[in-house]
Amino acid sequence: MATADQIKALIKTHAEGDDARFYAIAMQVAAQEARQGHGRLAQELTDAVDAAKERARTGGRRTPMVAISKEMGEVLAVGQPRLHLADMVLPDEIRARLQRILRENRQQAKLNAHALSPRRKVLLTGPPGSGKTMTAAVLAGELHLPLFTVRLEGLITKYLGETAAKLRLVFEAMVKARGVYFFDEFDSIGGQRALANDVGEARRILSSFLQLLEQDDSTGLIVAATNHVSLLDGALFRRFDDVLEYGIPGKDLVKRLITSRLAAFPTPDLDWDGVLLAAEGLSCAELAAACDDAAKDMILADAALLETADLARAMDERRTIRR
Repeated sequence: MATADQIKALIKTHAEGDDARFYAIAMQVAAQEARQGHGRLAQELTDAVDAAKERARTGGRRTPMVAISKEMGEVLAVGQPRLHLADMVLPDEIRARLQRILRENRQQAKLNAHALSPRRKVLLTGPPGSGKTMTAAVLAGELHLPLFTVRLEGLITKYLGETAAKLRLVFEAMVKARGVYFFDEFDSIGGQRALANDVGEARRILSSFLQLLEQDDSTGLIVAATNHVSLLDGALFRRFDDVLEYGIPGKDLVKRLITSRLAAFPTPDLDWDGVLLAAEGLSCAELAAACDDAAKDMILADAALLETADLARAMDERRTIRR
């Protein structure tokens, strides 16, 4: 923990507007936490300092929203997420790898000066509701970039050569407008070329994507996500800088997610053994929805506490909805 002198110095430097000294003291606190074995907290403090420096460098401005043509509007949906990594409950390994991606992209100039490039092409794999879409939004929010979501219904057409042409337009947009470009349900584009039911056009689309990805020299991020990693063509994996595998949360992650989601509600008597049993097999999204359902029921019933039975019932309902 920060010492009393460090806390006083942080307040003093903040009041005086001495950003350089403020950041230096914050980094001292991070180093102290690291020495005490609090690696995760130390990394979060370091990332917070990096993000604050980036905001100061850009004057706190977010990247302006980009006007897209009517034609591109059929292929790209644009938004400006304000989510942060702290909003996600993640396994430590995935959090660390996302922090590395953010750190490298915040300091592109430093890497470029040494002929190095940040991780910009990221593949997310895992079951529905495991956090892939939210991760794309978090990367955009943390980097103050617009999120461009590729509309598959506008991209993939029945006309020969048109899908590949639209893909080329998307990659041209990446050069003109820095952002996070998100390809969801990526197996629709990146399916194996050797599948028995494959057709020539599908192979051409994949080959075009591989070529465009290889040649891409934009400065934003390309994020692809799939629920069906086994369907992806093997050549794709070599083109991505990082592959993050999401899964059904384990007991520790379930407990952290529920604790975080219900932090504003009274839950002093939760039977964690019963809660963890009820939560088994549910995705992060399903757990979050169950927590919200139980909290709403508690509020509408004017109950004083959120009980284990209510939370377990909400989880069972979410499992039924999935079926």
